[in-house]
Amino acid sequence: MNGPDFHAFAPVLRDFLIYMYTIKGKSQKTVSEYALDLRTFFRFLKRLRGLVPPSLPFDEIPVDDVGLDLVKSVTLSDAYEFLSYAANERGNAAAARARKVSALRSYFRYLTGKAGVLQSNPLKELDSPRQRKSLPRYLSFEESLALLKSVDGKYAERNYAILTLFLQCGLRLSELVGINMNDIEDGFLRVTGKGNKERFVYLSPAALDAIEAYKAVRPTPKAGHSNALFLSRNRQRISPKTVQWMVKRFISEAGLDPTRYSTHKLRHTAATLMYRSGVDLRVLQEILGHTNLGTTQIYTHINDEKLQQAALQNPISKVNLAAQISQKKKVSAVPPAETENGAES
Repeated sequence: MNGPDFHAFAPVLRDFLIYMYTIKGKSQKTVSEYALDLRTFFRFLKRLRGLVPPSLPFDEIPVDDVGLDLVKSVTLSDAYEFLSYAANERGNAAAARARKVSALRSYFRYLTGKAGVLQSNPLKELDSPRQRKSLPRYLSFEESLALLKSVDGKYAERNYAILTLFLQCGLRLSELVGINMNDIEDGFLRVTGKGNKERFVYLSPAALDAIEAYKAVRPTPKAGHSNALFLSRNRQRISPKTVQWMVKRFISEAGLDPTRYSTHKLRHTAATLMYRSGVDLRVLQEILGHTNLGTTQIYTHINDEKLQQAALQNPISKVNLAAQISQKKKVSAVPPAETENGAES
């Protein structure tokens, strides 16, 4: 795979992007997102400094002439003004702004610690916007079963194997389409995850049977795609878009809402079903390829049965005074009796 092209960026930006891709091993997608965020920031900064005509459309402001003097002029206030612009003018949600903060932090850490062109980091104290934490959406076991049973058609074996790997192994979309024939050995699947980090995932007999059934009908691949496990109808490595379309199709066929579920929701489903079945959190972290345990801990908040059990174990849960309270309220609402001379008794 060819690396990303950053020729439209000035050297002071391009060196960082190349470093992130070649040395830090960030994915092409991640580095491209960093490039977009840095380009937006320096376009904003050039407009803020009055370095471009006000009439020049924002998206046409060049960044191939960004020099070290402009980079050295960046202040913490500039970054917060940029985040305000991203929220109010470009409509970026908290998650998108948090990504921009991550890109800026990484860039200025590189300039300070690796490149050594800055003596101090002006964005060291840059805070990330608070994001609303929502619980991951997932399919129940019954819904997962309905999804698998919905598979049919000319590519049924392939699609069934793909859905099985999503639901049993919790793969990311990029990980699934990247599976090679030689990644499966002795009942394990070698998965190449984020940052080109490899991990091994155990394949259940059901998963192995699904893969073998697909291999029996797998078409002869085109040149250059012989090692790809999953092939498209054009006999090339299957694309992420094709997999996404297929998943949406069978989610709909299973009677589920395709607007609510996606390939990533199938990853959440695998993780949730494993956790609810008693899989240890650190084992789950290894299976999913999470760098930080904190990322995996979102699944500790979605075990409804354990939440119910905990609530019932609280001794207060056995106290039921609702009827008494209602009766007490009725009694207190009765006006006091009066004596013959009008005084309350």
